[in-house]
Amino acid sequence: MDYKNIEQLLERYWQCETSSEEEAYLQAFFMTSKEIPSHLLQYKDIFVYQQLQHNIGLGEDFDKRILAEIESPVVKAKRLTIINRFMPMFKAAAVIAVILSLGNIAQRTFFDDDKLDYNYATYTDTYDDPEIAYKEVSSALMMLSESINKSQDQHLADSITPKANMIKK
Repeated sequence: MDYKNIEQLLERYWQCETSSEEEAYLQAFFMTSKEIPSHLLQYKDIFVYQQLQHNIGLGEDFDKRILAEIESPVVKAKRLTIINRFMPMFKAAAVIAVILSLGNIAQRTFFDDDKLDYNYATYTDTYDDPEIAYKEVSSALMMLSESINKSQDQHLADSITPKANMIKK
């Protein structure tokens, strides 16, 4: 059997150049033919599906269902509270507060009269005697060292206590 005509019709079908009669001929070919070549077998499902879907209708109760959906409006009353009513104003106030805060920060950083003094010659010493200054610094560092050691000892004791309780049990 010569399938050249079917192949040409399929080629025109994919290019959307077939008429309704030619499409009906393709559908009839794929629906009724018992022996379809393997290279054309992949198109059979498309034409069989089109024919099956063409036969399926909307149903007898379609109009009733659509009219029932259209005619029964669902009205849900929205409960308005004072907070919901004023929420847009709260949001606007928050935006204005953020903008004003950013503007104030920018104004202070751009127009600040207190300039940092990088002239080290103008700095003065707190202590006149270097030995007194050395003793003050060493006592401050000693207090810092004792605090760090105390916190490390406390942390070590806290980590050992749960293990000791587990061993006793």
